[in-house]
Amino acid sequence: MTPTVEVAPETLVAALRMPVWNILTQRADGIRRDLPLRPETTPERLAWLHSLNPEQARRAALLDHLDALRGHVTGCPALGYAVDDPMPDAALQEAEGFNPRLTTLIAVYRAARHHPEKAAQ
Repeated sequence: MTPTVEVAPETLVAALRMPVWNILTQRADGIRRDLPLRPETTPERLAWLHSLNPEQARRAALLDHLDALRGHVTGCPALGYAVDDPMPDAALQEAEGFNPRLTTLIAVYRAARHHPEKAAQ
């Protein structure tokens, strides 16, 4: 029988931060390359959004979502996510399935977060 080692959620957050950020960055960069260049100013960005077809608009929304999550996991809280949640489930969901080791680590983190009494043993 293999012994199990319980790890505190805070330790797992430290282990997850960069791998999750890397996956979110890779996904965002791929979307960014596929879309027309996104302008910086608000009026230009509005015109840009109106110029997109429905699929591009969906991808642009996903890009904004990924960018917000990337910032959140590196300490810049995103709107809609608790400031004291360093690794929101949305970030984990967006990073899951792209790297088997990371997906396993995410599962361990979720288990530790939902059962902190086991992690403290």
